[in-house]
Amino acid sequence: MSAVYVWVETFNGQPNPASWEALGAGRTLAAKAGVPLTALIFGENAAQVAATAAQYGADSAIICEDATLSGFRLEPYAALLTKMVEANQPVAVLAVGTSRARELLAASAADTNGGLLTEVTEFTAQDDGTITAMRPVYAGKIISQAVIKAGKTQFLALRGRAFAPNAIDEAAAADITTAEPALSEADISTKIESFQAETGSVSLTDAAIIVSGGRGMANNPKDAPADAGDAAVWKAQDGFEHTIKPLAEVLGAAVGASRAAVDAGYIPYAHQVGQTGKTVSPDLYIACGISGAIQHQAGMRTSKVIVAINKDADAPIFKLAQYGLVGDLYAIVPSLTAELKKRLNKS
Repeated sequence: MSAVYVWVETFNGQPNPASWEALGAGRTLAAKAGVPLTALIFGENAAQVAATAAQYGADSAIICEDATLSGFRLEPYAALLTKMVEANQPVAVLAVGTSRARELLAASAADTNGGLLTEVTEFTAQDDGTITAMRPVYAGKIISQAVIKAGKTQFLALRGRAFAPNAIDEAAAADITTAEPALSEADISTKIESFQAETGSVSLTDAAIIVSGGRGMANNPKDAPADAGDAAVWKAQDGFEHTIKPLAEVLGAAVGASRAAVDAGYIPYAHQVGQTGKTVSPDLYIACGISGAIQHQAGMRTSKVIVAINKDADAPIFKLAQYGLVGDLYAIVPSLTAELKKRLNKS
């Protein structure tokens, strides 16, 4: 076994900061196995990203800056990763489980007949190379323990914010090896025409703080304009814009929502947290008007601190929350926002 590989995800030549969490997790595994921690960087600006990866703990890096890898396409990425795994037989391949990482690791695991575990939140390694990994299953109601035997490369997609990055060493440097691409452009059936990026908001999956709204955002739909149509929907949409977002802005937080709020048309799907939305693990999760159905809990129950604001004192969310406020969110949240502005010296 040659190394522990960590795939560093990039976009437009810039690393996804979540990848440093995978290097933090990989350091433990590499130290136990007595092998180097190797960062894999594909695409433009790979050499510069490799230098940053060294500062976050990578002993070495394998890069490929071929034009076929300038944007993420599964075919060339998976072919190159599979080629590296087959040639070098690393102990494991790790990545933080973004949609791209899960797709890439699953494809390469299938190509190499290796095992794949997703949503890993904790693992330990034994001297004989055995890895014991913990991961939530059944919407987070059960923690599953999986034992991975040594001998074949295993693939681990880690849950975001479950592992801490290594301490930065600005003087560190890594041995960099350049690899050749596995496919030519003629061998790749997919093409990238353009990207349309969402701007002006904090990413849910990366956010340290999330403020979410639910079905309760439509409570007491009053003061709706005459042409508002469905007053309940108008009230909820207006509430997200003028109640939830101001609190999020004060805290530097992302805005989330329950499936009920998304299905009702209060806010776009991109904000949905839960079993059929995004899985998040922020330091602070504030749930406003969210009852706390098990499907929503599946996406946020690993949050370090949960604050619930709901009119229903019997709402399931209170059983999960460390702090709870029973009352009208339209009275509580603006007061909370105003007080935080004072304490944080924000106008």
